[in-house]
Amino acid sequence: MKSTDFIVARNDFQNCKFIETQLPDAAALPNEALLVKVDRFAFTANNITYATLGDLMKYWQLFPAPEGFGNIPVWGFGEVIASRHPSLEIGERLFGYFPMATHLVIEAAGVSKRGLRDAALHRQGVAPVYNAYTRVDGDPSFAGREGDHQALLRPLFMLSFMVDDFLAENDFFGARSVILSSASSKTAFGLAHLLHTQRKDIRVIGLTSARNVDFVQSLGCYDEVILYDQVASLPSASPVAYVDMAGNSALRATLHRHFGDQMKYSGRVGLTHHGSSMPQEPELPGAKPAWFFAPDQIRKRAEEWGPGGINTRFGAAWSGFAPTLETRLTVVSGHGPAAVKQVYLDTLNGRIPPEQGHMLSLAG
Repeated sequence: MKSTDFIVARNDFQNCKFIETQLPDAAALPNEALLVKVDRFAFTANNITYATLGDLMKYWQLFPAPEGFGNIPVWGFGEVIASRHPSLEIGERLFGYFPMATHLVIEAAGVSKRGLRDAALHRQGVAPVYNAYTRVDGDPSFAGREGDHQALLRPLFMLSFMVDDFLAENDFFGARSVILSSASSKTAFGLAHLLHTQRKDIRVIGLTSARNVDFVQSLGCYDEVILYDQVASLPSASPVAYVDMAGNSALRATLHRHFGDQMKYSGRVGLTHHGSSMPQEPELPGAKPAWFFAPDQIRKRAEEWGPGGINTRFGAAWSGFAPTLETRLTVVSGHGPAAVKQVYLDTLNGRIPPEQGHMLSLAG
């Protein structure tokens, strides 16, 4: 049996192709290993961020590819089609981090009623969340359209949730306005929702392009929507926090110079403006820009909140957010290699409308 993988050149994301790799026979799987057929997976601009940060955050090591190429991680669903583990049967469905491929071998460990982790040697040294798989058989929240919403938004909403928690824990660094770039992105939408519904004394300002302004305004969770070329019109005398989903170096510099010392926090979260980030940036007035790494905040809160603390709080937040998706997100399904490549290139080049969420499968 062979697996089809979609891979991209690590130094040129426009260069992409499909390869076939030989899979082990069921009898040749390592003890307690699983052969999983990748059913469907979500693809959003966040996956381009995974690729851009592939070396820095070790995303490339999760699913090995030929020299010079990488397999972009995606969130999705898989079905066990061969099992050497006594507690996992053929037909079991899993939700977690998969390659853009038709199959994955998982070396199952830490198996419980709720889930398991992949203990493969090459997957060590990354944040534990990326090696965890949830057993979703019989869970209606992971079925049908709700399952699509989980794959498309739940991982991103966890990032939104942890940014919101981090800002609140630090009293927003003295700011009472939060500026979000790439306001139409799904992570920004989730964060804006949390700020709007839970932080009533915080003003939420979204930055976006002219083509997306109507969509951003329709979300109903931004107090003000500003075009990128109008950011200098924002009052500069009051303290602000900046959460950067775009990763646009020129925009970041403009905002820092506009607000000066009133820029109290500058967190780098995403890279939706692919190719607009400079490797070396000048010193800027105000708070020093720094990457926000959600697993660090997750580890901190796991210790402070105890077993189940994060899941309980996140579950409550998700239950308030998920019902809004039915009218704000259009799920588009794509099947086969040609559809996967097209959505990848359209996402890479900024051609996907913000209201769309793409669920893909390499199976025809």
